[in-house]
Amino acid sequence: MTTTQSSEAAPKATAAPAVSAAVLVRNAVIKYGFIFVTVALFLYFALSEGSFRESATLLDTLRYVSVAAILGLGVTLTMAVGGMDMSVGAVAGLGVTVAAKTMVTYNQVGTVAILAVIAAGALAGLLNALLIVVMKIPDMLATLGTMFVIQGTKLILVDGQSISAGMTQSDGTTAPGKFTAGFLRIDRGTLLGIPISVVIFGALTVVAWVFLARTRWGRVLYAIGANPEASRLAGIRVGAYRALAYVLSGVLASMGGLILASRIGQGDVSAGTSQLLEAVAVALVGTSVLGRGRPNVWGTALGAVLIGIITTGLTIKGLPYYTQDVVEGAVLILALVFSFPVQAPHRIRKFEEFVRWATASWRPTTSRPTCTSAATGRT
Repeated sequence: MTTTQSSEAAPKATAAPAVSAAVLVRNAVIKYGFIFVTVALFLYFALSEGSFRESATLLDTLRYVSVAAILGLGVTLTMAVGGMDMSVGAVAGLGVTVAAKTMVTYNQVGTVAILAVIAAGALAGLLNALLIVVMKIPDMLATLGTMFVIQGTKLILVDGQSISAGMTQSDGTTAPGKFTAGFLRIDRGTLLGIPISVVIFGALTVVAWVFLARTRWGRVLYAIGANPEASRLAGIRVGAYRALAYVLSGVLASMGGLILASRIGQGDVSAGTSQLLEAVAVALVGTSVLGRGRPNVWGTALGAVLIGIITTGLTIKGLPYYTQDVVEGAVLILALVFSFPVQAPHRIRKFEEFVRWATASWRPTTSRPTCTSAATGRT
């Protein structure tokens, strides 16, 4: 009888370590799942394609994602206050048009164009802040409206045509200016062998991280995003801080537009259109990095790097461009599956049961003690 009880108690004694292992695995998946997917994809392309390992390819990858990453930083700031800036792509496109208009049409130097573009971005951010803070329009609806207004304004400024050096203007004259060599260096030049656009991306990432994570203003933004009413009762000027987030987002979007203008070298009227989805994607994906569950700068930067790795790797492998979006979206979903579903309370128990089952299936089997019945002689 005693032997039977001890055999029944044995599984219970070994169950506790299995639960602990399940919790550890779950926490590791939540915290490092996205990073694991990124590193795994990088190693796959690096080992299967020799050209992917070249430093020039890696720098070009970072250069490619710099615009989306900078726009994503702006989206991250607005997400920190509980909002969402859907106008960043349009603001970047406006920056391209303003830069081209300033240098090509008005024959100004690159410095003037840079100041004009940043001012345009700040004005766009102020418009968003006016609609959201003063007019009380929901963030997403207000910024969507702003997006369409900016896109239309951009076309009106250039009579619906792209701006390039030597073009014939609507009055029949030839445009007197061109993109200056100094301005073109923003994306085409290097600093100590590193593309200047990558340097700008890295510098803005560090500045945004310090602002959000290491300053009082950043902590206030997070507090407003978590509970705006409690923040207001605590004496925080919620409206002013939300306005600040949208103005900074507009400025960052305009800086992305500067890089984009330097990259294409003309005032393309369609510039910036495709940047919105990537910017929003990297900001949303970034919330899952390291299990933060909230907008964070390093997560946004890593999300941009993941998109760059996928795009560059698939291009090197010769995958048609029209299939890359599908693969890119699938990998992003996979990276999110590693984090968000596992964090859901109703799935935690199932996840731990799965880990317990997996652990038990790999545990060496031991012979169970038997008890012989005196009455029947059976074992």
